[in-house]
Amino acid sequence: MSSKPGVDLTTDEQRASYGFGLQFGDQLRRNSFDGLDLDAVLAGIQDWYHGREAALNDEQINASYRIIQDRRKAQEAEQAGKRRELADIFLEANAAREGVTTTASGLQYEVLESGSGASPGPQSTVVTHYHGTLVDGTVFDSSVDRGEPAEFGVHQVIPAWTEALQLMSTGDKWRIACPPELAYGEQGAGGAIAPNSALVFEIHLIAVKD
Repeated sequence: MSSKPGVDLTTDEQRASYGFGLQFGDQLRRNSFDGLDLDAVLAGIQDWYHGREAALNDEQINASYRIIQDRRKAQEAEQAGKRRELADIFLEANAAREGVTTTASGLQYEVLESGSGASPGPQSTVVTHYHGTLVDGTVFDSSVDRGEPAEFGVHQVIPAWTEALQLMSTGDKWRIACPPELAYGEQGAGGAIAPNSALVFEIHLIAVKD
């Protein structure tokens, strides 16, 4: 067991206390911001725990919260704008490639393998294998890598998928490029897909279950 020099972790009480610190540290890291001062955090904890008068009142603290939140929103907006620009550059270049078709919505698709089976409808359930990446090639989701096909409703996926699947025939394998508005848009999806991200999928339509 490693620990900071001078910290004794021999008793159950010390170990449990250290565990509290790890839990709080995890929450702190999840809500961290540029310039976070750990010494100030520890001072606040000690003042609260020992019942001492706080060095700052709520008005002062909340004013700083608002400044940091506004700064973070501005940074996020700037980053989202840059991702939108990157998406547009990628989609423009991809649309110019031989074999790529762009639909009225902006969806781009390329037929890699042709099947001859039925096409799904808007309420169909489909079985697919897929491999999803960001425009830089980073994989964010892949049934291929998991080794197990995915089954879901055509209406239960992002707009790009809903459109593409209904254009495909069973047995088709397509590569699609999704503009942000046909993917997860300005909201993104968790940590894996940031706002305004264009996405690329290879989709193999294995079966249609109506």
